[in-house]
Amino acid sequence: MVSAVAHRLRPLPRTFYQRPTLEIAPDLLGRYLVVADSQVHVGGRIVEVEAYIGEDDPACHACRGRTRRNDVMYGPPGRAYVYFTYGNHWMLNVVTEREGFPAAVLIRALEPKIGQHIMRQRRRVTRDRDLTNGPGKLTAALGISGTDNGSDLRDSRLFITQFTDPPAAIGQSGRVGVSEGGDVPWRFFDSESPWVSLYRAGTRTSRRHLTVAKSAAESRTSKGREGRGRE
Repeated sequence: MVSAVAHRLRPLPRTFYQRPTLEIAPDLLGRYLVVADSQVHVGGRIVEVEAYIGEDDPACHACRGRTRRNDVMYGPPGRAYVYFTYGNHWMLNVVTEREGFPAAVLIRALEPKIGQHIMRQRRRVTRDRDLTNGPGKLTAALGISGTDNGSDLRDSRLFITQFTDPPAAIGQSGRVGVSEGGDVPWRFFDSESPWVSLYRAGTRTSRRHLTVAKSAAESRTSKGREGRGRE
């Protein structure tokens, strides 16, 4: 039976994704990521994300320039950038900012909310907490794969909702599992959620305290654009 909740959910407009990445990343927390096929709806509340911004970000896939693999990351915004990693996992990112500039937000963890019985069949774990508490886990639970790469989040089976249940407090830390740029505090998570991935180190903050990181990113992005003459 399709959850009644799913019928009330509407995708975010394109303008949501056209903003600076560090505005979008914490604003995704509390929104629902949904995969809606003809007979099956699965989804969950986003509780952890990471931002990757520009060719001068050493942890970003675009740090060596545009390639066939990362082409979707260059826009347009509001599309899914899905890639395969570690020979085993699909990772879901949402493309942000203006077309031609590579930026995206990695969805790292969800709180299961819709179609949990389907997630259990796909993941076969003993605890529900382990269904979607990691980027590879959540794509497996939701059935996201390389066929979703480039999907329009406004007009495909995969979308993020306008509806939000925002966290009371947002944690912020360095990014996980990257060899360079891991100290950049562009990982954001719901400080009170048990579904956040096992790597939990970070500081508690509120939305008004994100302005310092945002300003630093805008400065870094501006320098990268000026240096490459993209405007």
